[in-house]
Amino acid sequence: MPGSEELRNNGVVKNVGEAPQEELATGERSTRNRVARSVLDHGPSTVAELAGRLGLTQAAVRRHLDALVADDVVEAREQRVYGTRTRGRPAKVFALTDCGRDAFDQSYDKLAVDAMRWIAEREGGEQAIAAFARARIAAQAGAYRKAVEAAPPEKRTEALARALSADGYAATARNAPHPQQGEQLCQHHCPVAHVAEQFPQLCEAETEFFAELLGTHVQRLATIAHGDGVCTTFIPKTSHAPDTAHASTNTANASASTAGRNPA
Repeated sequence: MPGSEELRNNGVVKNVGEAPQEELATGERSTRNRVARSVLDHGPSTVAELAGRLGLTQAAVRRHLDALVADDVVEAREQRVYGTRTRGRPAKVFALTDCGRDAFDQSYDKLAVDAMRWIAEREGGEQAIAAFARARIAAQAGAYRKAVEAAPPEKRTEALARALSADGYAATARNAPHPQQGEQLCQHHCPVAHVAEQFPQLCEAETEFFAELLGTHVQRLATIAHGDGVCTTFIPKTSHAPDTAHASTNTANASASTAGRNPA
């Protein structure tokens, strides 16, 4: 399940199930799993961020990251910068690879992809996939809607993030680079990322739902399915409480137009 505490021994991640006995005795593997889990929960992270969250020295974090990189669990990337870039080289961040995500997630991707293809071939192509994606979101909508509607307007993005986290999306809400413009909803894990690579309608339906739920145009900036470290949705500030029951169709359609795409 998405919330499992340790990397699974699925034969993909080499450091799982193959660690020497002395490594197990010193707790090295357990700490290494904590490092990987922190990247899963918080998204691409610098050495300093990981050290602060886990209470480890930066030297210890680097040692564990070197092992995780060697085992293809994480990879080093240049930190993505939104807005004006500051002087100097961007900090290096470490993100989970597909192999690393698989180690946490007992995936039924092939079965899901086969089912989606069957729907497309037998029931009407892309329109059938889009209808399925919307029906899937609608079936999950109750808990999200209840959480958002119970929160004050300024806390609704945060409430949605908590509800998504309860479903395994490891979501957070934070201010956008220019806080007066809005917030960013970040989903650090996506249980259907591999399927969404082939069927972006899943991302589009989710983005439409966020727009309808929050009562405002939202914009998908990045998705795990398209190679980004985090699914990031920009939510502009509104001057009034959203009417979640009667959000406009135009808002949802406009929001979906960028769903599943990387930022330019």
